[in-house]
Amino acid sequence: MSFLAFFLDLVFAAAIVCCSAGLTGWLVRHPLVHDVPNERSSHRVPTPRGGGLAIVAGFLLGILLIHLCGDVVPIRSRYFWGFLASLLLVAAVSLYDDVKTRSPLLKIGTQLIAIAMMMGTGILIDTLHVPWLGLVAAQWWFYPLTLFWLLGLTNAYNFMDGLDGMAAGTAVIASLFFSVIAFQQGSFFIYFAALALCAASLGFLVFNWPPARIFMGDIGSTFLGLAFASLAIVAARDDHAHVSLFVVPLLLFHFLFDTVFTFLRRLLRGENVFQAHRTHLYQLLNRLGYSHGKVSLLYAAMAFAQGLAALWMVNRLVANPFLMYLPFLFLHAMYAACVIKRAKQRGIA
Repeated sequence: MSFLAFFLDLVFAAAIVCCSAGLTGWLVRHPLVHDVPNERSSHRVPTPRGGGLAIVAGFLLGILLIHLCGDVVPIRSRYFWGFLASLLLVAAVSLYDDVKTRSPLLKIGTQLIAIAMMMGTGILIDTLHVPWLGLVAAQWWFYPLTLFWLLGLTNAYNFMDGLDGMAAGTAVIASLFFSVIAFQQGSFFIYFAALALCAASLGFLVFNWPPARIFMGDIGSTFLGLAFASLAIVAARDDHAHVSLFVVPLLLFHFLFDTVFTFLRRLLRGENVFQAHRTHLYQLLNRLGYSHGKVSLLYAAMAFAQGLAALWMVNRLVANPFLMYLPFLFLHAMYAACVIKRAKQRGIA
């Protein structure tokens, strides 16, 4: 990369950070709605919600700037417009829900429509590395797999937005590593898109780090989840270098593990898994006395370690990417066992 290109990339990121931070600051002073604490809340005073609008706006600014460089970045295709329209639809309905608090069925229904739009424009998993079978080409079950991945990560990210700075901090780290990997692989649309996501999240994080002055709300968390999930497919299928589909799941493995572990644990205990709760691992850790800042830093450290592993995976051309998950699966399992043990001792599990 030349010095001029590096300088222009910094200007690109700085413009998005300023846009996101500026809008977040305005939303702090002119809240769309306040998040009033209840028995499930981890905060004690009413706090503005809906700050994720700044993440969406910052990302859109990045997309606009990418569009101006369309001769370098191949975005004039139907998958790009399906990707953008679907993200905006989910963001708009999530913002409406943040303000009006409507039925969860509205959000899920909108997400399904948005995902159908994405799949209809070609954002589909078409190849997959399966252990002991190697690279498997498109099969009929790739359609439900795509739906499960897009819908699953969208809501997993939403579930993990429960403490100050955690969802935004992970977004900054994961998207930064994703951007670096895409640049190394020569996938320039993903490089710029991930860099825009990183910068937009960073501008918001300035106001969201503990003690948070504003929450991102569903508009931020669902937008980030769907953005990561869809960019993973675009990177693997449509962008120049075909970045491995396993990069994003590895970057967000701590979020996926916490979500799946908590879901299975509640299911085995006979609980209503559709009912709101405070038993995610990060929530239990916070209830054990660890501050928002400490828990968020722990999850940021997890994201950073997973980012380094993702870099190793793509640069060393690991033959079986599943092997990269095993150390983190072990570490997260140990972490879960320790948290659950202490929570039971305290009578909060």
